[in-house]
Amino acid sequence: MNDGDKRVTIPRLQLAHITKRYPAVVANSDVSLTVQPGETHAVLGENGAGKSTLMKIIYGSVKPDEGSVMWNGQPVHIRNPQEARALGISMVFQHFSLFDTLTVAENVWLGLDKSLTLNQVTHSITAKAAEYGLDIDPSRPVHTLSVGEMQRVEIIRSLLTNPKLLILDEPTSVLTPQAVEKLFVVLKKLASEGCSILYISHKLHEIRELCNACTVLRGGKVTGVCNPQQESNASLSRLMIGAEPPALEHHERKPGESVLRVEGLNLPREDQFGVDLDGISLEVRAGEVVGIAGVSGNGQQELLYALSGEDTRAQASTIQVFGKGVGRFGPAHRRHLGVHFVPEERLGRGAVPSLSLAHNLMLTRTDSVRKSGWIDVKALRKQAQDIIAKFNVKAGGPDAAARSLSGGNLQKFIVGREIDANPKLLIVSQPTWGVDVGAAAQIRGEILALRDAGCAVLVVSEELEELFEVCDRLHVIAKGRLSPSVDRARASVTQIGEWMSGLWVVKPLRESATGRSGPARPEGQVEPHHA
Repeated sequence: MNDGDKRVTIPRLQLAHITKRYPAVVANSDVSLTVQPGETHAVLGENGAGKSTLMKIIYGSVKPDEGSVMWNGQPVHIRNPQEARALGISMVFQHFSLFDTLTVAENVWLGLDKSLTLNQVTHSITAKAAEYGLDIDPSRPVHTLSVGEMQRVEIIRSLLTNPKLLILDEPTSVLTPQAVEKLFVVLKKLASEGCSILYISHKLHEIRELCNACTVLRGGKVTGVCNPQQESNASLSRLMIGAEPPALEHHERKPGESVLRVEGLNLPREDQFGVDLDGISLEVRAGEVVGIAGVSGNGQQELLYALSGEDTRAQASTIQVFGKGVGRFGPAHRRHLGVHFVPEERLGRGAVPSLSLAHNLMLTRTDSVRKSGWIDVKALRKQAQDIIAKFNVKAGGPDAAARSLSGGNLQKFIVGREIDANPKLLIVSQPTWGVDVGAAAQIRGEILALRDAGCAVLVVSEELEELFEVCDRLHVIAKGRLSPSVDRARASVTQIGEWMSGLWVVKPLRESATGRSGPARPEGQVEPHHA
């Protein structure tokens, strides 16, 4: 019931005394939650607090051990997602539930009324994508999409069901600020028409703007209920993690030698749905953090594959590390030069789901391999335990399987694994995607500590707030092209948001200090764009 509305209404959803136990942890303990019609209700909590488990119980993909669920005043037992969708419950998962070998349209079709034809669904996707500013091609196979594009598919699929309760888990991490504003207009309109929204986000300013109720979880238990519009970011942080996240200290320092230099990198797409890289040039020096902003699907994946060594088609000289051409080197050879890499896809690329955390260290670390070739398992487990402790990873120890961790905790472990390697160049994609505010502050602090210790860091992120917090200089990537860099102190969110649509204007080119055509002004001196 909204503030000021004294009428008695039947809640859309009521959870009473929900408990869910797993062998190593109690995910939810005696949780009660009430959502009114037309209410936008935030569920807030640190990683591993039990938010995702609770949402899966509502959606029917997890069965509670204890407790009851009421839907529009009637007791229900939601046995599977099909029953949830029949009631009018739709969910956008943080870890996507898409079939890689099917197209976008076919994936969406699976969850809709079978009386619709695939052609009708395709037209509906195109119309809904245009309405919400979520650019996607219905004919693309899912395996060709970036993580951000997959999230767009999930959002569109949920909106097409015309839900009575919409569950959104980190829905804005792939959107420009302008697109977030547009989505919020849509969500507020849905709420005004009676749709209830359960909203999970670690972006506290979003929760305060969008939501009119909030339930806070800590360690699987409800620790508070509030109206977030009457709270500050600091008070919400205290409710969630028991303290305010530490303030980041960004010390000004003069960068050192060039560590990574990319000059005129042109790479044709490897598949028909990819993005051509067009004349990419950038430099990252020792002791600086350079950021790349952009909407997912604009060439980030192709660029990261080229920089990490997964794609070795580039001319050797176009990618240089400490002046050495590495364009043809694979990942292992680049790691020998001190290059470490955090991919955006946690499960399947950053970690093997079925392997333990200790054995996942060996994807990029060989510290525990003896000269004889045998693995020092004791040393490996200690190394994993040290990372778990340092980065406050909630896991069942070094032998816990990667897939048993929440998304945020697995992210902390993967980032910790690469930072712990003492890299000379760290390339990190989406460093805090799905990570709570306390852990995000820790990861960003570790990135700045690396930078202050002389490491060169390249951060690719769709989270502008993050880039403005940690970067010294910023680029924007759009349609496979890279903007000039701009100093963080001179950049604005509005400007970067416009550039994310490819709207940057550069003065006439002249020969730059790198020996190729470039901006006719020093780094950061970019012609401002006027709408």
